[in-house]
Amino acid sequence: MKKILGAVRKAVQDFDMIQEGDRIAVGVSGGKDSLILYESLWRLSQFFPRRFEVVPIHVDMGFADVDAAQRAALVAYFEAKGTPLVVVETQLAEILFDSRGGKNACSLCSKMRRGALCNKCNEIGCNKLALGHHADDVLETMLLSFIYEGRLSTFEPVSLMDRTGITVIRPLVYLYEGDIRGAASRYSLPVLHNPCPADHHTCREQMKELVQSIQRSVPIAKDRMVAAIEHPERYHLWKKPQGTPTEDK
Repeated sequence: MKKILGAVRKAVQDFDMIQEGDRIAVGVSGGKDSLILYESLWRLSQFFPRRFEVVPIHVDMGFADVDAAQRAALVAYFEAKGTPLVVVETQLAEILFDSRGGKNACSLCSKMRRGALCNKCNEIGCNKLALGHHADDVLETMLLSFIYEGRLSTFEPVSLMDRTGITVIRPLVYLYEGDIRGAASRYSLPVLHNPCPADHHTCREQMKELVQSIQRSVPIAKDRMVAAIEHPERYHLWKKPQGTPTEDK
């Protein structure tokens, strides 16, 4: 956990993510990323110079086949920390897969879950929302944007949600998925199985496989690609010409 905490603290300090008196909601899906995020922020709150509070929030998608024993273990984990899990009940599974047939499910799901989390933040007095996106997510989002949208873009470590006034922070951006997976296993965190039928069948999964393929051929590739995102002063991109050039007569 020392490496995880060090990377989280560095991200928090580099991007000024936490201020004195913050009440930070941690979006807990039940996956390894969100549990490591919560665990690291909870530990950080014990000694960080700026006092802050963490509140775990879980959006229940409404899937019928959630493992009851896993769900109980997840709830017990947060109870033991003294921070009871706040659950937002929704029918997103029905909306996304029954009513819409799964069309654009991932993109819409992300927006709707984010909205539900931000609304709950306002309801319970949290001014910030921490999400478990890591360095691999940063890179995969950039590739999705580059390949499917024709633009160079990814999410920010800190961003303000204008509609709700909630500031979103991503303290895991300096960590790779492998670091998180190993820590979650070592500390036996109560990971909740993802029942979503779209899991591992998305465009993002394609980007993950693409990065892995490149990494096998060029072992330093992922580090270099992430470094390019972190250092925009290295960019050398075209600028669109102004106007239409005239032909020489």
